[in-house]
Amino acid sequence: MKTKQSYQGFALLSAAVFLLNTSCAQLSSGGTKDVTAGIKHVYVIGIDGLSSEGLNKAKTPYMDSLIRNGALCDRVRTVLPSSSSPNWASMLMGAGPEIHGITSNEWKLNKHDLEPVVTNDQAYFPTVLSVICAQRPEAKTGMLYHWDEFGRLFESALPSVDKHFRTEEETAKAIAGYIKEEKPEFIFSQLDHVDAAGHQFGHMTRGYLDAVARADSLVGIITDAVREAKIEDETLIFIVSDHGGINRGHGGTNIKEVTVPFILSGAGIKKNYPVPAEVYMYDVAPTIIFAFGLKAPHAWRGKAIECAFEGIEAPQDPLHLTRPSTF
Repeated sequence: MKTKQSYQGFALLSAAVFLLNTSCAQLSSGGTKDVTAGIKHVYVIGIDGLSSEGLNKAKTPYMDSLIRNGALCDRVRTVLPSSSSPNWASMLMGAGPEIHGITSNEWKLNKHDLEPVVTNDQAYFPTVLSVICAQRPEAKTGMLYHWDEFGRLFESALPSVDKHFRTEEETAKAIAGYIKEEKPEFIFSQLDHVDAAGHQFGHMTRGYLDAVARADSLVGIITDAVREAKIEDETLIFIVSDHGGINRGHGGTNIKEVTVPFILSGAGIKKNYPVPAEVYMYDVAPTIIFAFGLKAPHAWRGKAIECAFEGIEAPQDPLHLTRPSTF
């Protein structure tokens, strides 16, 4: 059983002290560039359907190691609906469905109900990929994924590599090969089989937990590739999930559907650190941009998980708040 965070309310502080001394953006050693200067690569491993409860109960030695050597957000709240497309899009786009317009799994670029508030040259609400490509055009970027529909959610003309694979194992091995051969600056990946197991067997069943364990072994293939490429000391690994589930489904508002874990580990990240601040789907893109020292679009609404980084203090809330038990 992994350690769950005991979230307690923060003490009341005056507005002046809050702004000057305890903001998550308050740095103890210079500035943002000092904190992120050593991060040259950011690799996002997306595990579709991985719930916080599933991570807690499955056998996951590789992710356990990442947690011990990194920061854990164990109660990340999804956007609604708690289905794949709106949540993966929110991770990529730094905003929620009401802003980027991807409100269901039926969304297509040329067929949708809600227009995004702004679009870029590719007719998308700006993604993290578009920000990286605009500000670091020389960067090697990869979008490698198991669920073929994932490719609808970003600008396919932008990444150096954009490829869908038939199985989770093929996906992980391709990611590992890309890392060892090219050492790209950025990868965003998606593994779909945990979600499939939830639909087939039911969430938290033996079949589901076995699929989580399988995902962990694939994480190991990828992290081993980082070590073999000799870039471990300059790489941030970011494990994310889009939703949990209940029985054989998801999409609703049950706490088990809308609660997922994020793990940040590696270059620039605190070790064995339970993130005390609230974290949401749309915080993924701003966190990536923060790690690279780039500027985020004004239209984004997420916040970087800055307090997971070395040299940045945890935020102190000006209100006393209660955080209920998740499970």
